[in-house]
Amino acid sequence: MVDVLQQRIPVAVRSRANLWAPLVFLAVLIAVWEAAVRVTGVRPQVLPAPSRVATAGWVQHDAIAGHALATLGVTAVGFGVSLVFAWAVAIAIDFSPLARRGLIPLLVASQTIPIIAIAPLMIIWFGFGLLPKVLVVALVTFFPVAIGLVEGFASTSREASALLRSMGAGRGREFVLVRLPSALPMFFTSLRIGITYAVIGAIFAEYVGAKSGLGIYMSVQKNAFRTDLVLAAVAVTAAVSIGLYLSTFLIERLVIGWHVKERRAAADDR
Repeated sequence: MVDVLQQRIPVAVRSRANLWAPLVFLAVLIAVWEAAVRVTGVRPQVLPAPSRVATAGWVQHDAIAGHALATLGVTAVGFGVSLVFAWAVAIAIDFSPLARRGLIPLLVASQTIPIIAIAPLMIIWFGFGLLPKVLVVALVTFFPVAIGLVEGFASTSREASALLRSMGAGRGREFVLVRLPSALPMFFTSLRIGITYAVIGAIFAEYVGAKSGLGIYMSVQKNAFRTDLVLAAVAVTAAVSIGLYLSTFLIERLVIGWHVKERRAAADDR
C-alpha cells in the first residue's frame, strides 16, 4: 500500500505541474509585456499593452464573438468534409495495392502547394460564400488525417491478422476486428494535428476574402491600425484552437478508453 502511494504522489505532482507550468509562464510573459510597453512608451498602434488589448476586446466582445462563431462554423464543416474523404481514401488505400501506388504520391504532391496559393483561387472560382472557405479547410487538413489513418492501418499486428484468417475471417471482418481498432490511436493523433490546421485554414481563407469571420475581422482592424483589436482576435483564435484541440482528448477517451488507460499506465511506469 505504501509503495502504491509513493508511486501515485509523484504522478499527481507531475500532473499538477504540467497543468500550471504553462499558465505561470503565460502570466509572466504578459506581465513582462505590460511592463515593457509602459516603460518604453511604445505607441499602441505598434504594440499595445495587454491591458489595452483586454479592454478593447471586451468593448468589442459582441462583434468578436459573432465572427468567432462564423470561423468555428467554417472550421467544423470543412474539417467534417475532410474527415469523410480522409477515411474513404485511407480505406481504399488499405484495401487496394493499386490505390496505394496511385494515391500516396498524389497525397504527398498535394502538400507542395502552399495555402497562400489555394485560398485566392477558391475565392475566384467560388466567390465569397461558405464553399470556398470550407474547401480550403478540407484541403489543408485532409493530408495529416489521411496519412495518419494509412499508417494506423499499416501498424496492425500481423499475428492478429493471421489468426483471424486462419479462423476463416474475410478481409472485411479482419478490417473491422483488427485493422480498424489498430488505426484509431493514430487517427486521434492526426485528428489533433488536423484540428489546429483547420482553424488556421479557416482564418486564412477568411483573411483573403469573406463577409464574416475572425480572419476578415483582423484584416479590417489591421487596415484601421487597431492593433489592440487584432491581438484580441488573435487571442480568441488561440482559445478556439486550444478548446478544439482539448476536445479531441475527450472524444478519444469516449471512443478508445482502453488505449488512454494503457498510455497513462505506461507514463506512470516511467
